[in-house]
Amino acid sequence: MNRNTLGEARTKIVATVGPACEDEKVLLELVQHGVDVFRINAAHGKTEDFARILQKIKNVRVQSGYPVAVLLDLAGPKIRLGQLVQDPLDVEVGQELVFVRGAYVEKPNELTSNYPKLIDEVNVGDRVMLADGTIMLEVIDKSKDRLRCVVAVRGTIRSRQGINLPGVSLSVSSMRPEDIENALWAARNDVDFISLSFARSAQDVASLKNLLASMDANAMVIAKIEKREALKALEEIVDAADGVMVARGDLGVEIDVAETPVAQKRIIQVCREKMKPVIVATQMLESMHHNRRPTRAEASDVANAILDGADACMLSGETAIGDFPVLAVDTMNRIMLSTEQMLKDVPGNSKTRLNDRVHPITSAVTHNAANIAEAIDAKLVVVATRTGGTAWVKAKQRNYIPTLGVSDSEQTLRRMCLFWGIMPRKVDRMENPDDLVADVTKWGKETGVLLAGDRVVYVTGTGLLNQTHNLVFVHEVPK
Repeated sequence: MNRNTLGEARTKIVATVGPACEDEKVLLELVQHGVDVFRINAAHGKTEDFARILQKIKNVRVQSGYPVAVLLDLAGPKIRLGQLVQDPLDVEVGQELVFVRGAYVEKPNELTSNYPKLIDEVNVGDRVMLADGTIMLEVIDKSKDRLRCVVAVRGTIRSRQGINLPGVSLSVSSMRPEDIENALWAARNDVDFISLSFARSAQDVASLKNLLASMDANAMVIAKIEKREALKALEEIVDAADGVMVARGDLGVEIDVAETPVAQKRIIQVCREKMKPVIVATQMLESMHHNRRPTRAEASDVANAILDGADACMLSGETAIGDFPVLAVDTMNRIMLSTEQMLKDVPGNSKTRLNDRVHPITSAVTHNAANIAEAIDAKLVVVATRTGGTAWVKAKQRNYIPTLGVSDSEQTLRRMCLFWGIMPRKVDRMENPDDLVADVTKWGKETGVLLAGDRVVYVTGTGLLNQTHNLVFVHEVPK
């Protein structure tokens, strides 16, 4: 199945790898049905597990001929419950529970956590959310080694469930020792994207970038927005990061769930203004864990993310542990294609803006290449790029003429898998425009993408201006 087709969705699909899809044959099928980036969740497993998955993905790249990218999602300082005496524990409204200092508990109503400073930093009146926010406790009393809470929303508690502390300012570092180890592994293994969980400031992002720079790694850093502090420092975090993920799971617990949709729209808008890729994640097709069809609300959720301007949508449990991983990807792809039809006649955000990743001449040339392509009804725009910066700018212009991002760098091709509307394709020679045209024309005719008389707009450089795209030309496919 050829992935380089003009009918492919412009919005990219990120799929989480897990037991349901870890088989190499299933991974290949996922790529064939539209997956652009595979996410490895570092919260589950060790580096040896990640290495095994990465090797399978590398094999799939060869089999599919598609440079599918890899995102390592660092677990971050996720606070979790310790081992319960009674597991699971059903709790009712008004029942008292007590957090105690240390790693062990002796009574059924006692709780502990993996964060030693929890009792020090949580105060009377604060809320403690458990089980992804489905259970709420209110702190009613505090002593040196104990934190008394009363259950405000009932439910079932299990060992090692996540703890969220909305509004509580924590001193925990943005990266635990395990996160640093995993980030270093990613750097050594040429992973394309690394996401930073629970980012709270631009400095958190800078810390990860500095770590990667010390390894001479070129991985793009994706900041996950899932804390109220991150929303307060949103513009600075977006400036510091290479991309952003709207991590709605923890975000919807850290802030009022009623605020989450508006927060999502604001994050996407800021990313659009600052020309940074943005991924919308969590529960996009949640019911497809066990059902062959999503709910209408879920289909609308995916569509609205695209209409807002998301560059990619992410599947989590749907592909990692769901019953229908391939069908979930196929369904998301169909929703994207249908939604994008509506956007074609809507003015986009194609206004030329300066971008610190590319030369201003490159930005202007790329913008006007899109205008030329529309004016002459071109079949394809071809952007030759060594680092992906030019393709990045082209993606943010939201032009609907199909765009081929060509490069002789495997790393750049994988990076472009996250860029909206960019189809990555390897070429061996980019310096000479004649060679580039011959290569693309040959590929286009062989795949049926290009027919005689089709016009193709090329964006490349003459070499006269260093690291700059200063050449736009139109080629008509000969008979």
